[in-house]
Amino acid sequence: MSLLVPYYEHPDHRPAEWDTLIAAAPLLYGVVLNPANGPGDAPDPAFASVAARLRAAGGAPSGGVRVLGYADTDYGRRPHAQVVRDLLRHRDWYGTDGAFLDQAATGPGLLAHYGRLAVAARAAGATTLVLNHGAPPHPSYTELADLLVTFEGPWDTYRALAEDAPAGHHCHLVYAAPPDARLTAPVRCAVPGDGAHPWGTLPHVLEHHG
Repeated sequence: MSLLVPYYEHPDHRPAEWDTLIAAAPLLYGVVLNPANGPGDAPDPAFASVAARLRAAGGAPSGGVRVLGYADTDYGRRPHAQVVRDLLRHRDWYGTDGAFLDQAATGPGLLAHYGRLAVAARAAGATTLVLNHGAPPHPSYTELADLLVTFEGPWDTYRALAEDAPAGHHCHLVYAAPPDARLTAPVRCAVPGDGAHPWGTLPHVLEHHG
């Protein structure tokens, strides 16, 4: 099992859930850190603490769980400098060793833009780069990142698509999912949450872990 978990709850509000997530380190591909739709305007000690605990847990081949700093790219509309600023803040404030670029474009017209972002993310210390397209992107994006999120959406849509992910670095993120939801991607996450904030719930598979 290889879980990429975007868990967007404050550690002070959900300490038990963060404990569960950290205890599940061997199951994790990585955790997306998202204090305030990005790193926020100032360091948050609670997020710095859980990031340190994840890095110290046994998970990724390097020994700790990958901690991926969240940055919104707004499908290529957000200026390069703002995205890079977020990644640098994640690195400096939370010690992230990866980047999760959300709302990534899918078409080939913005490949150069995302190529520059990929170079900047690596320069900012991202040993793991994830592009969240939410849908299958142009194949050339495969060359830019370690992992592509090729589906993000509700279980009913995912089940209807019955998408078989190609082998390799593809990820599916599914919400409003039942406990027995079966996802086909090598890296995945299925949570029960729904509505405007589905990623405030942990994956079903962690419900009894800890």
